[in-house]
Amino acid sequence: MQYKQAIVVRTDLGMGKGKMAAQAAHAAVLAAQKSSYRGQWMLEGQKKVVLRVSGLEGLLAVMRAASMQGLSTAMVEDAGLTQISSGTKTAVGIGPAPEKEIDSITGGLKLL
Repeated sequence: MQYKQAIVVRTDLGMGKGKMAAQAAHAAVLAAQKSSYRGQWMLEGQKKVVLRVSGLEGLLAVMRAASMQGLSTAMVEDAGLTQISSGTKTAVGIGPAPEKEIDSITGGLKLL
């Protein structure tokens, strides 16, 4: 079985590339820590994909769908120290989990 992780980032916040990368990294680490598939995923090379949504509603919808399917998820809320306000929801990490399960939630999203 193939495993992967999806990281979904909001594009409506005007974050710089470095800020987006940091938020994606936070989401990846937080979600991976929760996943029961982490060991298998690590052995397979830690496949991941970074995707985008245009706003908060899209981010929340993806997280709800993944949670309802029983996938590990992690929402990143910014500390507000640089470009955006404290508590702003910026990214979601999903999985790692079986690739087909991830794709059933995120398959329609575009790459960041």
